[in-house]
Amino acid sequence: MTITAVEVADSRPVLMAREKVERGIGIALLVGVTAWLIWNFVAGPVQFVNVGLAGLRLGAIYALIALGYTLVYGIIELINFAHGDLFMLGSVFSALILVKALGADSNTPLNWILMIGVMVLVMAMCATLNVTAEFVAYRRLRRAPKLAPLITAVGISFIFQWFGLKLNGSAPKSWPKVIPDGGLKIGSVTIDWSTIIVIGVTIPLLLLLSYIVQRTRQGKAMRATAQDQDAARLMGINVNRTISFTFALGGAMAGAAGMLYLETFGTTRYDAGFQLGLIAFTAAVLGGIGNLQGAVLGGFLIGLIQGFNDGLPYGLGQKWSQTVVFTILILLMVFKPEGILGKPTIEKV
Repeated sequence: MTITAVEVADSRPVLMAREKVERGIGIALLVGVTAWLIWNFVAGPVQFVNVGLAGLRLGAIYALIALGYTLVYGIIELINFAHGDLFMLGSVFSALILVKALGADSNTPLNWILMIGVMVLVMAMCATLNVTAEFVAYRRLRRAPKLAPLITAVGISFIFQWFGLKLNGSAPKSWPKVIPDGGLKIGSVTIDWSTIIVIGVTIPLLLLLSYIVQRTRQGKAMRATAQDQDAARLMGINVNRTISFTFALGGAMAGAAGMLYLETFGTTRYDAGFQLGLIAFTAAVLGGIGNLQGAVLGGFLIGLIQGFNDGLPYGLGQKWSQTVVFTILILLMVFKPEGILGKPTIEKV
């Protein structure tokens, strides 16, 4: 297919007009959201800060899950729809091992040590599950049409859900938590202990992941494989091992998110991965899927959006929470599909 210079010139006014419309809509939305936030802050500054902190806590969990989506997409351009259910299994594994097997059901120094140890174990378990799924289901479909691995990912998702159903049962379960319910009081603002722990665990994990990807030999292999698998193979990189390592990192992040979710909300559900997985996927798209910093930014933004919508006096309320998130996803797909930090891709024809 040949595109002439005349056709390119004719399309420029259309593109410029579209950019103006997109810019105008973006400015209008930004002004509207800013005015709404100021209105709520004036109405109740303490409530505003408390809700914002809760949103950051939720955003940290979303960021960890979103990283799994963006890592896998960045290296093989696969939307791993089973990733949300892997997070669900992480929360179920955490509950069964920490509470049921080890009896860690209260705030004691020993139970804190057990919680950290179990989180590391669950991260390893979820990493192993993710690598197994990549080896059994995805590896043979890398050069298949895009629809084949996508359908396979949905199938793996149902398998993970089945495991969750067998381990957890069909009804939601409540579990005692190691992290106490109180918080650190600073003036009129109370920072929940769960918020401190979740963010305190998430930030080192994010820094460690960034170091692995940017500074280590395996991280360089990941970036080379993401750019061109054939060229990476010719340079002596073991592409299969590199992709498996990427799946392991994504699975480990999902396992950590599962433990933090359990200690934050104290519940497990076999279908939690579908709902929270889609929200985390929206976060990855918002930030720019394939971009690690974008996944983190998107996770925290979605967490804040949900927190403000659910908890502010002039918000739409919790019943509209998912509607707001998925409306953002639709608007992104229409006006900025590459996300906030993503770069538009150009395909040569």
